[in-house]
Amino acid sequence: MKMKKYNAPSIAEAMKQIRSDLGEDAVILNSKVVVTKKFFGLVKNKSYEVVAGYDQVEKIPAYFSSQDIPTGPSFRDDKTMPMNQSSSPMEKPKKALQEDSSAVSGNLVKEIAELKSMMQSMQRMSTQSQYPNELLPFVDFLKQQELGEELITAISDELFEHYSQNNQLTWNEMQEIAKDYLRKELYDLPISGMSYDKKYINVLGPTGVGKTTTIAKIAARSVLEKKKKIGFITTDTYRIAAIEQLKTYAALLQAPVEVVYNAADYAEAIKKLAHLDLIFIDTAGRNYKEAKYVDDLKSLIQFDDQLESYLVLSLTAKQKDLESIIEQFKDINIEKYIFTKLDETNSIGTMFNLMIKYNKGLAYYTNGQEVPEDIEQPSSDKLLELFFKENLDEGSS
Repeated sequence: MKMKKYNAPSIAEAMKQIRSDLGEDAVILNSKVVVTKKFFGLVKNKSYEVVAGYDQVEKIPAYFSSQDIPTGPSFRDDKTMPMNQSSSPMEKPKKALQEDSSAVSGNLVKEIAELKSMMQSMQRMSTQSQYPNELLPFVDFLKQQELGEELITAISDELFEHYSQNNQLTWNEMQEIAKDYLRKELYDLPISGMSYDKKYINVLGPTGVGKTTTIAKIAARSVLEKKKKIGFITTDTYRIAAIEQLKTYAALLQAPVEVVYNAADYAEAIKKLAHLDLIFIDTAGRNYKEAKYVDDLKSLIQFDDQLESYLVLSLTAKQKDLESIIEQFKDINIEKYIFTKLDETNSIGTMFNLMIKYNKGLAYYTNGQEVPEDIEQPSSDKLLELFFKENLDEGSS
């Protein structure tokens, strides 16, 4: 096994260097925090020393070619090996070597897979192993909130930096440090409600996220708080119940509803509702992990400068599934996200992960089924308070 030592300012940076040099099959053998003091101990610098290794697979030597086969009397005169047989004198040994080669290759593949699995496991454990015990409960809390590994590592590094100065941090102090870091990450993202700059509000989202109810909540706010004249267009012709639900909300708001089945219907609906201030478009809830449904949507709706789109995502879904949906909408200009079902989950780290990863803001989050009450217009501070809400009492004890 070949081994190499790395020094980096963070575990994440060390992992990047290891992957770049040794590849994804490298294994973390050892890691530790190194603190160096400068200027008579007044300045402390922290770094990470990581030892990684990888197996260098030796190539199996090439077998004899036909030119390498001896042609002396011991072969030519051998009565037991007639030259007119279809198999050559070296065929049986060569076949055995090939079988051995397949076995060796299979074992190598299995061993590499095991090493890779071990490395991934050690990577997951690495965050905790690098920090003092006093910081680990807070790191565990970040993991329970399902915050991304890179964010956890960066916040943990910040905590360690502060901890190394006086060897103590209260829970509330750790919260404030984490809030400051996340606040910086969210700083450039638009976190607020609708802008009301555009006439057409297109609300997208997969099946089961509560999209129609969310539209009704936003529309009700527009009528009650902004005094807007509104209307609805629905393209969700796959579910009769969805159309009836929207018509019920529309009746309460005294707003017209147009049901469209194709692009021509959509154009006609736009003309009929042209006199209104805002038009909310309720698209069909489909499995948008499949590109076909996104293409169908693009052929139906006119995505122009007068329309802004919001993508509705459920906080009860797996992050990988949400990422697949977001990737399918990459060709559509999504204004902001709307997260639903906050009341049905105990962790909201996914919200932060997706906003930061895709550099996308947040318009609203919903926390119940009541219309129009159970919807919140967020701010960075509101999100951060929400993130740490469950542990505020624990921190003060």
